[in-house]
Amino acid sequence: MKKKKNIVNAEIEGFINDMLSQVKTDTTASLTDKMKVLDRALKWEAIKLKAEDDAWGSGFMQDPEEDS
Repeated sequence: MKKKKNIVNAEIEGFINDMLSQVKTDTTASLTDKMKVLDRALKWEAIKLKAEDDAWGSGFMQDPEEDS
């Protein structure tokens, strides 16, 4: 599995980290609000992993008849 160079937007990375830090310390935030931010942070991590992997999505370039 080859890795691409850093293609992650540092501004988005910082924004999500800031949101996560703020919601963790906010005593007035509801559990739903906290979980929404946590879900976004986890989704961002999944996107980063997919973006860094050269093999991800390469199956779409294959002819389906070759697999049969």
